[in-house]
Amino acid sequence: MVLAGILLYFCFREVKWSDFVAGLRSCNYWWIGASMVVGALSVLIRSERWRLIMLPLEKAIPNSESAPEDNPNSKKSRKVKAIHAWDALNIAYLTNFAIPRAGEITRCGVITRKSGLSFEKVVGTVVLERSFDMLCLIGVTFSLFIISWERFGRFIQNEILAPVSRILPFSSEAATSASGASAQTTGFIWLTIITLIAFALFSYIIFRLREKHPVLRKIANIAKGLLDGLASGIKMPQKWLFFLYTILLWVSYWLMSYTTMLSFPSFSDLGSADALFLMVVGSFGWVVPVQGGIGAYHLIVTLALSSVYAISQTTGIIFATISHESQAIVMLVLGAASLINVAGRSKKII
Repeated sequence: MVLAGILLYFCFREVKWSDFVAGLRSCNYWWIGASMVVGALSVLIRSERWRLIMLPLEKAIPNSESAPEDNPNSKKSRKVKAIHAWDALNIAYLTNFAIPRAGEITRCGVITRKSGLSFEKVVGTVVLERSFDMLCLIGVTFSLFIISWERFGRFIQNEILAPVSRILPFSSEAATSASGASAQTTGFIWLTIITLIAFALFSYIIFRLREKHPVLRKIANIAKGLLDGLASGIKMPQKWLFFLYTILLWVSYWLMSYTTMLSFPSFSDLGSADALFLMVVGSFGWVVPVQGGIGAYHLIVTLALSSVYAISQTTGIIFATISHESQAIVMLVLGAASLINVAGRSKKII
């Protein structure tokens, strides 16, 4: 929370409160409302896509009509219903506002409790889902390079990718030179090789000694559960539906950016490609491990608007605040409703 506060301070330190309030009043809140509706729809799409990945995990479990719905030991309950995935994802978003990245574990816990599926297997589906989304983000980012390197590519390279590379192992100021860049590449290669060798040795030791040591056996069982969860992506029915959900999900993210952009009169000259750029930049802000992307999102979006479009810091921070807080409200409201729903169902069982 301290980091989020520091980032917000740097965003707002030169902004006059009167100008900020005037900027908020000038927005068209009908478009903001539309972006919030699309935001809620994106959660629904994502929950359905996640549930699709988990479906193969249910096949080996027989059904029983007499089993109570929320009893983890019952056979009937070992199914992931749409409401389970919806509640779990909403509670995950809510948790992220308290503890960064803890939402991923929380939603696995909710699904495990509601369906009786193995926690490790559910974690595997989350890893698969998150990995696929990261590939999509990388693909969209590179598409921006193709659309306009001068306008979008240089900002992403200089303000996002370069700072990240500087904090990674084997990076240094010398990496900006030709020889430094070569040394950095070599360092990354050696780091990858060493990591793969260490992982292979660790896996071999666990495999060979898992029957003799309870701790190693537990690690082996966890690893197997994760692999089963990842494999469920290959076995999922209607794979075309998974890709359709993914396309719809990223279109909804773009619409959230575009509708928010339409709410600002001063953004009338910007188009669909600009909305895509702001969506990508904002996505990197949400990835930063701070509570709900607070501060990080505001800083990176404001910097993008200033660097690429020469938009003032005041207007930039107003856009970032409206864009972030409108979606944060959606997440908090949906998360609270799902938390109440899950708690209410648990009390009924008791």
